[in-house]
Amino acid sequence: MLRLLSFLPKRWTTRLIQGVGLVRNPYTLGVRVIVEDERKRVLLVRHSYVTGWYLPGGGVEPGETLENAACREVLEETGIAAAGRPLLLNVYLNKDATGRDHVGLFHLADWTETDSFLKPGAEILEAGFFVPEHLPEGTTPATARRLEEFRSGVYPADGNW
Repeated sequence: MLRLLSFLPKRWTTRLIQGVGLVRNPYTLGVRVIVEDERKRVLLVRHSYVTGWYLPGGGVEPGETLENAACREVLEETGIAAAGRPLLLNVYLNKDATGRDHVGLFHLADWTETDSFLKPGAEILEAGFFVPEHLPEGTTPATARRLEEFRSGVYPADGNW
């Protein structure tokens, strides 16, 4: 299914995914995860169906906790397995998506590589670690803001993504 979506214009794909989510559930809940390597570089991913570089993450499944979703999404997208519990940093309202989309931001400090470590797949075309001061071209503004908040330790009072 994701391969089919990759042939559509990226803005159509984004709206289609958001629209289907609204039909299934008028409120959506997702996670994004900040993962650092030993050199304090941050992990970013590039999807097959939308443009830009993002923090790994995705939707919370029915019956799943935010924490479990954070660990699952990082593993599925990047081949990184949580070796410790991720720390919840903040919860945001993503007004740019639907105005009903909430995102939990986590930091995963303790992790290990699996056999699929940073290997591309149907959903993730590319994944890698980047120096926070030199993020790749195409890093989304929200991703850059989240990383700046993480570095400064100051999170927005209004909680908007």
